[in-house]
Parts: sequence; C-alpha cells; structure tokens
Amino acid sequence: MNSKIVAEWSTYNIALYSTQRPPPLGTVDTSEKLEQMAREHLIKVATEGAFLYVFGSAGVWKTYEANRKAFDKWAIIPRMLRDCTARNLETTIFGHKFKAPILLAPIGVQGILHPEAEVATAVASRDINVPMILSTAATRSMEEVAEVHGDSHRWYQLYWPYSDEVTVSLLKRAKENGYSALVVTLDTMSIGWRPHDLDTAYLPFFHSYGCQNGFADPTFMARYGKKPETRSELAFPYNPHEINARVEQGDPAAKAMVHMGTEWVKEMSSGRQRSWNELKLLRENWEGPLVLKGIQCAADAELAINAGADGIIVSNHGGRQVDGGVSALWSLEQIMKSQKVKEAQATGKFTVLFDSSIRTGPDIFKALALGAQAILLGRPYVYGLALGGADGVKHVVKTLLAELEVTMGLSGYKNIDEIQGKAEEILARVE
Repeated sequence: MNSKIVAEWSTYNIALYSTQRPPPLGTVDTSEKLEQMAREHLIKVATEGAFLYVFGSAGVWKTYEANRKAFDKWAIIPRMLRDCTARNLETTIFGHKFKAPILLAPIGVQGILHPEAEVATAVASRDINVPMILSTAATRSMEEVAEVHGDSHRWYQLYWPYSDEVTVSLLKRAKENGYSALVVTLDTMSIGWRPHDLDTAYLPFFHSYGCQNGFADPTFMARYGKKPETRSELAFPYNPHEINARVEQGDPAAKAMVHMGTEWVKEMSSGRQRSWNELKLLRENWEGPLVLKGIQCAADAELAINAGADGIIVSNHGGRQVDGGVSALWSLEQIMKSQKVKEAQATGKFTVLFDSSIRTGPDIFKALALGAQAILLGRPYVYGLALGGADGVKHVVKTLLAELEVTMGLSGYKNIDEIQGKAEEILARVE
C-alpha cells in the first residue's frame, strides 16, 4: 500500500504549477533576483538608502562573501528508494513544537521598508505560524506588535542598553507582552564599519526611526519628563533630508525627533563592552530561555554553557559587523566539534541555532546537518516585506520551506531528526 502523501510546504510548489501562475516575487534563490527587485522598488517608493541599510555589509564584504561561499563547500548526498512520501518539518525548541525549523530573525527599522513595518511581519508570522524575533531597534513597540501577533509564538531580541535600569524595564515589558525567549545580541555594542551607510551618513535612529521600544519604555521616558508612547506614527517613506531641513527651519517636532533619537542611541549603541559575568543581570531578570546571538567559536559556546545560557545563535550578523571574519557556517562546524556543546545539546539543556546568509532550502538542509536545530532567516524576508508587506514575507518563507521540503524528499529524508547533526552521513565536503 502506498504511503499517504503528506508534505505541507511543498504543496505551494504544486499550486504554482497547477494554477500556471508564477510566484509573485519570484523564487528565493542565489541569483539575487529578489534583492534586485527590492532595490528597484525602494528607489521608487522610498530612497536607495533604505535598501542599502539592509543590503550593506561591513568593509569590503569579505565576511559576507565567506558566508555564501561556505555553503558551496558542502554537498548533499541523496539516497534512493527510501519512503519519504510523508514528510514534515516539525521541530521542538525550548519545549515548543514549531511547524518548521525557521524563525524570522530580528531585523530593526523595518519602517524604512514598508509603512506597516514590524506589524506586517507579525501578521505574516502569525498567519503561517513561523515565530518572529522582535528587534530592540524596531519601528513598532513590543506592545503594538504583541497586540497584532496575538497568541502566536514570539521572542524578543535585546540590544543591551547602557543603563541597567532601562535593561530591566525592557525585560519586564517583554515578559508582560508574551515574548517567551530572550535573544541577546553580543556583536553589536557599536555599529560596524559599513561603507554603504557611511557614504550617505544614513542612520535612521538619529531621526527617531528604530527607537520606538525606547520611546515606549516608562523608565527611559521618565528621564525626560515624558510618558511612554506605545503607538508609532512614523511617516513613510523615511526622508532624512526633509527632517534635516525642518530642523534647520526650527520645527519643534523635528528637533524633538533628533533629540530623543540621539538620546536613545546613547542607550542602544553605547559602545560599552559587556563581560560574561554581567549576564547575571539578565539571568536574574528573565525567567524564560536566554539565548546568546553572535557566538562564533567553540570556546565562547562553552563559556555560554558555563554562564547558564539556554542556547546560542551562531552568527556573524550576516557579515555586517566585522569584515575579514570567519564564515558563520565554519563557526557552526567548529562549535559542533566541542564535546561539551554536543553533550549539552543532546540532553536538551542547550540549543544551537544558526543565522547568517541563508538563501535557499539546501542552505537550511546543510546548516541543520552541521548541527543547528533551526535557522534564522534575515534579509530575504525583509525584501519580501518591502515588496509586498505581510504577503511578501509569507511568500518568501513559503518558497524557502517548500524548497527545503522538496530537497529533503528527493534526498531520502522525511523529517528533521534524520538530518539534524548528521553531516558525516549525509553531506560531502567538496572544497
């Protein structure tokens, strides 16, 4: 008797063929068609600076290039005559069963890309049941996003503020608004050397774009005798030249935007370098899973275990912080050679996630095989956001997961357990 065909995500593939309607934003592939579409669109409706802010990487892009090339050093070994008719991508992280091994990465300032900003991402996350991670640098407050997101699964990403009292206040609000895990980004205590932004002096925070979690915070706003503002009324498109002109003309509202934006930048990107023992503050004020983002070597992964972290995100920020650095995939391979990490992961006490330069279904397959339990998707979904709002985000995620599910089936694997951590059996090194 033939097995029942159960493959949720790849039905999207069949639907495109059967309706004879090509995907509205194309497919997510390494030819960067989606990226170019987003660039052309944003030049028309906003500014090229908005695109370059997301697109750009540090220095001369050596880390970004290393990220992409690293995937080519591994090849999938397909197996035949294995019954993979019924497939699923379900995985369990921190006790929660997710429909697929993917989370929407924390990307800030989405309001420069689409008028509905992070709210549109929340709608997409909710509708397709793929968790989102909200950035501290969001253009919508955690309260506003939570209201739209409802009972769907969400995490909060912390750019660690300079002041402990502001940090504690942010954590309190995140807990109160249903964010179940805390992601602490460690590699961005100050902004990397990003020529695309430097050449145009483009940084929206100084005009209050991406400061909304600060402006919604009672502790931060009390310093200035102001009440927290949980609703954002930012104009789209963001036009820095128009705001600067208003400041020069003495416009009080524009001057206030610059003043408050500058004050929040002092908190969010202070340049203060934290130490391992300071994680105690977060652990004492956060009851849920604590995940450290930006880990790139086995030594730091082991220190994360020692410090009581519940997991790590292997990431180099998509090549946006340190140029000439190691690829994130190389870091994942090295980290998973640590016996301490493997043992902690095997017991369920430690979770390893992967971020940086995922572009295709096979990319996800390779990251899972090398030991990640799930991946974070970054730039592609915000390009989808720019092009189509919530529907654009959903399209990008659905195409990526459809390709992953098709790849699994054609390679002889029916679920994530048959892939995760099995690199020696299912991948070949081809460098």
